[in-house]
Amino acid sequence: MIFYDCPTAPNPRRARMFIAEKGLEIETREISMIKGEQLSPAFLKVNPLGTIPVLVTEAGNILTENVAIAAYLEERHPEPPLLGRDAEERGMVFNWNAIVEQQGGQPIAEAFRNSHPAMKDRAITGPEDFEQIPALAERAFHRIDLFFDLMERRLSESEYLAGDRFTLPDITAFVMIEFARVVRRRIPEGNTATLRWHSAVKARPSAAA
Repeated sequence: MIFYDCPTAPNPRRARMFIAEKGLEIETREISMIKGEQLSPAFLKVNPLGTIPVLVTEAGNILTENVAIAAYLEERHPEPPLLGRDAEERGMVFNWNAIVEQQGGQPIAEAFRNSHPAMKDRAITGPEDFEQIPALAERAFHRIDLFFDLMERRLSESEYLAGDRFTLPDITAFVMIEFARVVRRRIPEGNTATLRWHSAVKARPSAAA
């Protein structure tokens, strides 16, 4: 296997945390998004979408999505189980992972790409250029606040997002919340359940990946 990584971007970090939780050693090649290497002809031959992370499987297939990478690695290395131990838990894992991506990851990315000066003309990932839309950023900031409310409600009734164990949606949410700092959004001080959860995840060795 070969893992294409970028240490400064959130989505590759999600894959790194998953790999670390599995205790795996995978050949890694770093791609600098700051230098625009994800749009180089050499990398576009690997992933024409120009996005990171990428996992090249042992059969040579190209996986460009975090959920696909997680599913592949879980199948090959089932312990510890991060995608659920049975049908009920797997349903909750994939349900909450999708919620976090849609309600948290999407607005955080929209806020960053449509407001940060470094993202000028790069409002959407990939080889094509797109202008920033300030109104999208404004809406996204409101959606981020709603996401923090959603997290607090869920974590007030559950130790982790999918239940009583650390699983994939906790990785997704943790990385997205950490990345939200680039758009000056933090977990509100009054969100004690979310702060408790965040401290527990941050204490895991994989959080340093």
